[in-house]
Amino acid sequence: MRLSALSIPVAALLLAGCSAAPMPQGGGIVSTNPCADAMLVQLVPAQRIAAISHYSADPMASSIPPEVAARFRTTRGDAEDVIAMQPDLVVASSFTSASTRAAYARAGLNVLYLDSPTSIAASEAQVRDLARAVGAPMAGEAMVRRIDRAVALATTSAPPVPALLWIGGNLVSGDGTLLHEMLGRAGFRDAAADYGLHYTGYLPAEHVIADPPRVMLVPDPQGRSAASRAAQVRARVLSRMDGRVVQAHFPRRLVNCGGPVIADAMTRLAQVRGAMK
Repeated sequence: MRLSALSIPVAALLLAGCSAAPMPQGGGIVSTNPCADAMLVQLVPAQRIAAISHYSADPMASSIPPEVAARFRTTRGDAEDVIAMQPDLVVASSFTSASTRAAYARAGLNVLYLDSPTSIAASEAQVRDLARAVGAPMAGEAMVRRIDRAVALATTSAPPVPALLWIGGNLVSGDGTLLHEMLGRAGFRDAAADYGLHYTGYLPAEHVIADPPRVMLVPDPQGRSAASRAAQVRARVLSRMDGRVVQAHFPRRLVNCGGPVIADAMTRLAQVRGAMK
């Protein structure tokens, strides 16, 4: 039976965010898109960023280190708040509501809407689009080169190892996603397909216990969220598998976005795959 689906390194980040100046009364770039935040803090000087998404201040939703996010003003993305900042450019999500889009248009704002890439190539194209929009094409190309280098180093022809990537709770990543491609490049077979799951969705405990993967990539350090359903499932599987299932930490910030995050994610996946016998 098929399940229904729901559908850079830190040093560089710190360098980009280390000289945040007082926010201007108008102008600059306002981002209401947390994935754009991850790119912007590496593409442009901090003083050009008037605000980033409030999601980037939440460790469960952010793709940038908390000490970097703390250097910037945040916005919840309310049209009134964004318009009041009088930015030169707004970077928003393609899921932005029609009413907010209309408000931006009435205010005459320059807005770039970004979707959620489902492949490495699409993510790199998005990096280039944003880099051009902020007048930093060379920085965009440098970011793409870092991504390509990390992907090349992590790519292996070794037999794929079944792996299940937990995003949080009992939510897992399946095929048709950027994470699915990254798993495949790094020598894993996305085990979500074994349970009939596509895209991103919730996975009942029974499926994992009956047919466990070789590797479970988990977002939380040991001991965190011990009462969560996912942690309970993992504990039950691991206790019954006599070491046949490996649990490896995969930081939460690596599952939210593409762009420069791909480089760190591929590096971590390569480390886990390299440790497999």
